[in-house]
Amino acid sequence: MSYVHCPECGFQNPEAANYCSKCGALLIHDEPGAHTTMTFTPEEVSEDDSLSLADLRIEGPALVVRAGGGRAGETFGLEGDRVGVGRGPENEVFLDDVTVSRRHAVLVKRDDGYYVDDEESLNGTYVNRRRVESAKLEDGDEVQIGKYRLTFLTG
Repeated sequence: MSYVHCPECGFQNPEAANYCSKCGALLIHDEPGAHTTMTFTPEEVSEDDSLSLADLRIEGPALVVRAGGGRAGETFGLEGDRVGVGRGPENEVFLDDVTVSRRHAVLVKRDDGYYVDDEESLNGTYVNRRRVESAKLEDGDEVQIGKYRLTFLTG
């Protein structure tokens, strides 16, 4: 069975529905091949997320998926001065989920370290549970993109 997500509340409705059964909003049916981004609200989570690159046997800075999409533990090494993060397959950090924009954020290496810059995403980019447009990343910072929680590690 195919489903359509409500643009207002995100509720999953049967594809044949014209209105959301949860909030009553008009459902927008995409044309074949079209992709949209679903809204998502970050949740408070209290876990002990202590981890190091030495534990993972990785050199250099990296992003480690801590939760979301069943990909916990997946690691992305940060190579180059700009690393794209998003739902589009052209991104170096490819997060294939409707809560992630095609070009959601970019990690940029600057003189004083790595920064994460939001790319005008629908759901925003969060660092340590605070929404940011741009933020300098420190070792152990939590970056949330859509439903994914990632930890930034410098090595």
